[in-house]
Amino acid sequence: MKAVVDGMAERGFGRVINITSGAVKAPIDILGLSNGARSGLTGFIAGVARQHRLAGKNVTLNNLLPGAFDTARLQKTLQVASQANGDLNAVTEARIKTIPAARFGTPEEFGAYCAFLCSNYGGYITGQNLLIDGGAYPGTF
Repeated sequence: MKAVVDGMAERGFGRVINITSGAVKAPIDILGLSNGARSGLTGFIAGVARQHRLAGKNVTLNNLLPGAFDTARLQKTLQVASQANGDLNAVTEARIKTIPAARFGTPEEFGAYCAFLCSNYGGYITGQNLLIDGGAYPGTF
């Protein structure tokens, strides 16, 4: 990481985006080790991102915390969950009901958000954990 961000600082531009999980803000009870590792990454990035030698040279580091996006992994998870009752549609509908936006995110939406953070327009956003979950996270902060 040091070699990469130092080179970015020398060039006067750089973006690092870590894709972690909404579990950073609301840990998932059955993912203890994953929750811990992601929280460690989050803390590390927060400290590095705020260094003047990077932020002052237009180098930003942020974490994207996705919720449920319509990916092959999500589809596999829904299929496994539906094996108990054999009704994939019911399991999918129940999962969607937990999301205020009433749908899964699309990979295109996620890509556009990431592209924004990587652009010149994302230069004033650094050291942040950006939750993209259709409103599923129940907290204020």
